[in-house]
Amino acid sequence: MSARSDERKRLAEKGFLAGLEGGDIDEVLKAARRIECEAGKAVMREGDSGDAMYLLAAGEVEVTKNLTLKLGLRDFARADKSMTRITAERAPVFGEMALLATEPRSATVTAATPCVLYEIESGAFKAICEGNPRLGAELLRRIARILSARVRKGNEEILKLSTALSIALSR
Repeated sequence: MSARSDERKRLAEKGFLAGLEGGDIDEVLKAARRIECEAGKAVMREGDSGDAMYLLAAGEVEVTKNLTLKLGLRDFARADKSMTRITAERAPVFGEMALLATEPRSATVTAATPCVLYEIESGAFKAICEGNPRLGAELLRRIARILSARVRKGNEEILKLSTALSIALSR
């Protein structure tokens, strides 16, 4: 089995494309651009504009956010905080917000190992949605589920941090 057929199989069995019909998977992958990325290379940077989402077909990426840290009474510094490491084994997707809104990237994603990505630009995504409304609606539902899960997780993290801050301030 070739590397590309392994990638297609992984993407078809897990993650964002799992459960789609074979022709639909082919349509999405045909609209995508295959990218080989070296370890250490930034796929996208927090704060940059972007108009594409990525399917991770092989390798691992690290997601980081820029934090402001207090160093003294008046000194502050910026530092990257590693949020998570994503592997292709789960065939994840990232950058999906850029297909729905023209906001700056919310995190930096860097290849932790050599990676293979499938980049779907907003124009290609729009063409899929207009050319195959059934598939477009399904892809939008999947993006909505991803974003909903991330909002829910963020809400849980805010609650944990608020509780910890409240306890710390009450001492």
